Amino acid sequence: MSAPARRQEGLDDLLDLARARRADYLRDLEELVSVDSGSYSAGGVNEVADWIERRLERIGFTVERVRLPSTPDGHRTGDALVGRRRGTLPEAEGGRRILLAGHMDTVFENGTAAARPFRTDGSTAYGPGVSDDKGGLLAGLTALEILGDLGVDAYDELVLLATPDEEIGSPASRPLIEATAAGAHFGLGLECARENGDLVIARKGVADFRLTVTGRAAHAGIEPERGANAALAAAHLTVALQDLNGHWDDVTVNVGVVRAGTRANIVCPRAELRIEVRAATTADIQRVTRAIREAADRPGVPGVTVQVEQLDLCPPMEDTPASRRMFDHARAAARTAGIELGAAATGGVGDANLIAGAGIPVLDGLGPVGGADHTPQEWLDVTSVPQRVALLADLIASLGRAGTT
Repeated sequence: MSAPARRQEGLDDLLDLARARRADYLRDLEELVSVDSGSYSAGGVNEVADWIERRLERIGFTVERVRLPSTPDGHRTGDALVGRRRGTLPEAEGGRRILLAGHMDTVFENGTAAARPFRTDGSTAYGPGVSDDKGGLLAGLTALEILGDLGVDAYDELVLLATPDEEIGSPASRPLIEATAAGAHFGLGLECARENGDLVIARKGVADFRLTVTGRAAHAGIEPERGANAALAAAHLTVALQDLNGHWDDVTVNVGVVRAGTRANIVCPRAELRIEVRAATTADIQRVTRAIREAADRPGVPGVTVQVEQLDLCPPMEDTPASRRMFDHARAAARTAGIELGAAATGGVGDANLIAGAGIPVLDGLGPVGGADHTPQEWLDVTSVPQRVALLADLIASLGRAGTT
């Protein structure tokens, strides 16, 4: 996929339209930030979904509203939205299907919006979710609106996916994300850019494990030799698993929870370890998984057995040649606007991981510049909004016709 020819005037048009919408963007952002939409506040998330649904329909998208199943722990999330708009360049003629993904939930409890309302101080906006991810989601909507106003429709289909549970790992929306990603040619994540303006080219994957260590109880004073101490085996395993750190680049192994025993006068018959693995590639996650199972086969205490369960797997968003070509599109556009973009890798996960796991090349961090996510200091650089909206619109237009070059 080579970069299509680019007209400087076209990017200037996008910038002019984005600048003209800056005041509207801030007004809309204040409205969204003023709604408490924590992951466990289904009503608040649905209020945001109502707003986004109206906005999508206004710019010619058909919208499917999806009531999701409860999470494994019985929690009912808000709804998800899938907005679609067909273009005039079918896939058979080189048109491409572009998936934009953002989330409507925040990490904040009900009452936060009133206690810490949206405000601006100079060139910076503050408020719960202002960066993660209401600012990014709104940037995506604004970019789509600009493309519609310009009559840019040389693509097969544009799809916008807005999810309600990203901040808790997307337990309810994951099947929908994977199904929506199927058949897309490119994925664009609407999380905000890094604090230095970089886009995100890679995110580590995460695998969670539970190790159940089974020993044999005995009286600790009278006949300890008849026991098999699961706590001791768990200690050996903790050391062995932590020692896996440093064996592979960009891999971390953390024994985060250890539980063992009930009474001091009983040789411990049972223990449990909870382990998190983060890695940049699927191959590395597989290597660590094998190493965990090999360690479990050698618990170090006679009479003890260890059961290994993989509880969850969020695939990595890998730095691939296809995603690098997407980044080259974005960097070329940014340079014409006087912006030098970098490509960052991060250990944090998001819905872009699930899209990448479906085999779709993904570029993330395409919202405005922001930072201090998940904290009371969360901020968004207002001056970055027009450039980032224009850049996103340009990238959508370029990728939409990428098959014709």
